[in-house]
Amino acid sequence: MCGIVGFTGFTNSIDDPSAVLGRMMDRIKHRGPDSEGKYVDGDVAMGFRRLSIIDLSDTGSQPIFNEDRTKVLTFNGEIYNYKELREELIKAGHSFYTKTDSEVLIHGYEEWGQDLLLRLRGMFAFVIYDKNTGELFGARDFFGIKPFYYAQMGSAFMWGSEIKSFLDHPDFKKELDTSVLETYLTFQYSPSAQTFFKGVFKLPAAHCFTYKNGELNVRRYWEIKFNADEGPDLEEWVNRISDTFQDSVEVHKFADVEVGSFLSSGVDSSYVAAVADVDKTFTVGFGEDEKYNEIGYAKEFSKYIGKENFSEVISPEEYWGNLEKIQYHMDEPLADPAAIALFFVCRLASRQVKAVLSGEGADEIFGGYNIYHNPADMASYFRIPRPIRRGVGRVAEKLPHKHGVNYLIRGSKDLDERFIGNAYIFSEKERKAILKIKTDAPDAMEITKPFYDRVRDQDQVTQMQYIDLHLWMTGDILLKADKMSMAHSLELRVPFLDSKVMELAQKIPARHRVTPENTKYAMRIAALRACPPQTANKKKLGFPVPIRVWLKEDKYYNIVKDRFTSPDAEKFFDSSALVALLDDHRAGRYDHSRKIWTVFTFLIWYDVYFRQEK
Repeated sequence: MCGIVGFTGFTNSIDDPSAVLGRMMDRIKHRGPDSEGKYVDGDVAMGFRRLSIIDLSDTGSQPIFNEDRTKVLTFNGEIYNYKELREELIKAGHSFYTKTDSEVLIHGYEEWGQDLLLRLRGMFAFVIYDKNTGELFGARDFFGIKPFYYAQMGSAFMWGSEIKSFLDHPDFKKELDTSVLETYLTFQYSPSAQTFFKGVFKLPAAHCFTYKNGELNVRRYWEIKFNADEGPDLEEWVNRISDTFQDSVEVHKFADVEVGSFLSSGVDSSYVAAVADVDKTFTVGFGEDEKYNEIGYAKEFSKYIGKENFSEVISPEEYWGNLEKIQYHMDEPLADPAAIALFFVCRLASRQVKAVLSGEGADEIFGGYNIYHNPADMASYFRIPRPIRRGVGRVAEKLPHKHGVNYLIRGSKDLDERFIGNAYIFSEKERKAILKIKTDAPDAMEITKPFYDRVRDQDQVTQMQYIDLHLWMTGDILLKADKMSMAHSLELRVPFLDSKVMELAQKIPARHRVTPENTKYAMRIAALRACPPQTANKKKLGFPVPIRVWLKEDKYYNIVKDRFTSPDAEKFFDSSALVALLDDHRAGRYDHSRKIWTVFTFLIWYDVYFRQEK
């Protein structure tokens, strides 16, 4: 696990490309504190920061070259099937000078070209430079586990693991993209390839690119294809899940350093920890309320599997006191309170190990979110003619949004109107009501439509999973997983997000994924083989954080109110409308905690990058 950064297009503003590259690399030292490497010639500068996990010797350092040194690689990630690929490439005549997984990429690219990508099993973001042709080739893994950003500014093309490294390039122009701010208010993250920095883009998951002579070409190289196989019965699916997941965990454990595991009270992390058979598990919680503190469960479960649990209770003061640091590491604002909790459990784990396993991806792949019950729960209401439901919904929109009213509003909408992923914070109407600025931001349905269009022939649960796999998981779940772990120089591995696991999961019929009683049904039965029943059957909680409680306390109410009435807030928002949200929440009239936190998070991030960062 490492960090990469680079640029082409040297201009008069760059007297010393190596020095510029060095400053860009220093920005992401947290991603790789063990060593660094550079390649600079007259056309390209490529930098690398290393966190040593496989092949701890100096020979594992990057950049990596092919035999005649005409191709150069920098790479962030892990290739879990690299030994098999290495053997195949050696038989084809390639010579290796390291024992790292990195080297199979450069020889694999020589041998198979872009078809290399479909042979990989792992998480990756990399760039290969061909000295002979002057072409760059880069790619991001199937699910977007590893980040990859790029920008074209002037004659410069720059790329890296984190946007913050671009700040040290003399041609980089730092400017807020206000259209992304508006869509963020709905999604709680930036959902498209655009970022909050105008001109900076994310390479989408499962995409690769070439860049030559100022021309960038991006294409998708892999696609998730749900195609239910009605042949096997439930027991057979459970057997397949058990076997495939155990194999994935085994390959994800491979390292030359100790590997631990995160552990919450949920089935995903418990299943990982039980199957992985690692020595150490890590848990954080808030206060003593079991709604927000899973430490008791984690210690009991760790004892059940015979492992040692390390835990820490995070105080409200510590949580709020680290918000600026966390948003700096995040690169873009992410209004998921669980991101801060993840920051602390990563910090805890980094004191003991260099790599951890975690349960991200299980919900999206196997159908684990409670909201996936929605199509079945509303099936009877959907038998009412659509025009009538539409009319009822228009009336309900004018009423205070409480549980029964929200049901009527949701029931008036088609799936692609009511579901944009696991977060739906401000509607288009609500976000425009609090914004002072005018933008050309698309509405939520414009962003989700290309994904819905690919799965119109699937059942509604599968459609919802597909949306989450492409938007929520990449934009929220994996963003915070990478940035919070790397903030502590910790490698986070996700065995559910494995190409072989996905290959299996996309064939499981929806009735074995979501039932009237439970979600992730087949996977939970598989987990019973390694976990006690109370774990395998536990309802989905997420990573509980008591934000809604804190916002009613004077101390934190005033912290947020100060931000909501600040000059920065006045620049973008109607401050009186923001304070009204805060006051309504404090008075208990409505739970506005997610809306409040979304705006507050942006203002923290904006202060870090546009006030403090010069």
